[in-house]
Amino acid sequence: MKVLGRGSLRTRNDLNPLTAQLKAKIREIPDFPKPGILFYDITTLLKDKLGFATLVDQLSEHYIGQDIDLVLGMEARGFIFAPAVA
Repeated sequence: MKVLGRGSLRTRNDLNPLTAQLKAKIREIPDFPKPGILFYDITTLLKDKLGFATLVDQLSEHYIGQDIDLVLGMEARGFIFAPAVA
């Protein structure tokens, strides 16, 4: 399996340990909603308190020390993560 990460494709084995732990908390459902689609169910990550907190920390880390005026979460999952990052 290939995973997009920081501008290059990497295999799951190439991920850093923390990223691999977070990825392992996301359930993969093959052939949903139709054959050939691989659906990533993030509810398994969202209900894991430590996993969710770790994800928010990782998302926020890039912006520490920067003057941020607005955090905007677009589309389906952005509304879940943007308030926590803010």
